[in-house]
Amino acid sequence: MTEQHPATLPERAPMTKLSPVAQVVIDAWWNADDGEYIAGVWTPNRSAQLAATLETVADQVVPEEPMHLFDQRWMYERDARQSIRSKLLTIVAELRGNTTTQEDK
Repeated sequence: MTEQHPATLPERAPMTKLSPVAQVVIDAWWNADDGEYIAGVWTPNRSAQLAATLETVADQVVPEEPMHLFDQRWMYERDARQSIRSKLLTIVAELRGNTTTQEDK
């Protein structure tokens, strides 16, 4: 499916009032690198939009947390949260065409 270049599209329809977190996620979709001209036709890059959106979800739901060496009580919970974040960001990397993951480093 091809679409017009975003500059030629009408303003996006206003949505119902979103929470600040949901608004950040939808803005990431709309502001992502969204395509290119192919044979004179604007073709959206849905992978880039989805990658930007998932990365924003990871930042909103499971923000990166520094390791606190002196606070061992929360180590397991932090590791579980960061594991979820790592899995989301692995999908982001794959969608962007970068298959290098944290495990590969």
